Amino acid sequence: MRNKWDVHRDWFVDAALAAAVIAFTVPTTLIGYSFSLWGGAPDALEITVGAITAATMLLRRRTPWPAIVASAVCGCVTGQVVPMILAVFSMTAEHRVRRWQYVALALTVVYFVVDYRNPHTDHSVYLNIVRALTLIYLPAVVGTWVNAYRRLIRDLRVGVREREEIAASEERRKIAREMHDTVTHAVTAMVLNAGMARDTTEPGEIRELMAAIEDKGVQALGELRQLLTVLRREDGDLAEGTEAIARLVGEARASGLKVDLRLDAPPGALPRQVSHACYRLVQEGLSNVRKHAPASLVHVTCEVTGDQVAVSVVDTPDRDGAGGRTVRAAPSLGGGYGLAGIRERVSLAQGRFFSGPTPEGGFVLAARLPLRSPHG
Repeated sequence: MRNKWDVHRDWFVDAALAAAVIAFTVPTTLIGYSFSLWGGAPDALEITVGAITAATMLLRRRTPWPAIVASAVCGCVTGQVVPMILAVFSMTAEHRVRRWQYVALALTVVYFVVDYRNPHTDHSVYLNIVRALTLIYLPAVVGTWVNAYRRLIRDLRVGVREREEIAASEERRKIAREMHDTVTHAVTAMVLNAGMARDTTEPGEIRELMAAIEDKGVQALGELRQLLTVLRREDGDLAEGTEAIARLVGEARASGLKVDLRLDAPPGALPRQVSHACYRLVQEGLSNVRKHAPASLVHVTCEVTGDQVAVSVVDTPDRDGAGGRTVRAAPSLGGGYGLAGIRERVSLAQGRFFSGPTPEGGFVLAARLPLRSPHG
């Protein structure tokens, strides 16, 4: 959208061109330096034609035709050809006139006739033709370049705005994923521990559960603080990686889940984005188990095999009910953005994501991510 300064600038330029037309037509009529192809045109007519031609300069951005016609008439009546030069430039610079070459050719003919008949110039046909072609076609060609340049600038500005909107949208999605994963996991664990504390009467166990709630709250606050730090600095690192998966499993076991872990991902061996995606997948998987299948047997795997890492959280029904205390299901916080966020993380890391029920009646959340970019 054009700003107020651009509008004022355009009006100033158009007014200056109108004043230039007046300066080339009216004074020459008053001092008797003008001439007409038909001879002896009244001064009032020449001044009127000059004024009308000047007024068309104020319309040149809306339509080129008034200026084109008026400048040709002005040349024939007053002998002044400068308005034709301004009109033909405006025709191509401000508009995309189809077959403008033919319009320029017609004005070239008018220019040649006026220049040749002008008693104040030479009468060399060669020089008249050169002047007509040069002073009509050259401004027209320059006008096409100006028009193309303006369109290029407009397209670039539109492209920049679109890229900025896309980048802002991606940042919002990234922040939403981080906030969802951090807050949902922490609140789910805290709600579970609070429920267990309410159901038990053992002072020692209550203290342990309260301590777990406190630790999880401190951890969540730390992750949120780190996320805010990243947003402020714009160059911070992601919060957690595969080295924190063991802690997630430990917290799940402390809350009563029956979880086994197979972790074979040496610290620092994975790219940070891949490592963080693995951490978030395990976090989301354990949170979903707490909500939907707290009595299941859970298998967490994170292994590096060749040039990729395989990570999964699989729960299967504990049909025998062996071992462990009864675990209450965590309340669902709604939203349904967890799996979508994990899918986006895996996709950004150029990996493959899978989630769905298992033949045994459980659920699997899994991904395979390359250790290096396929474009690298």
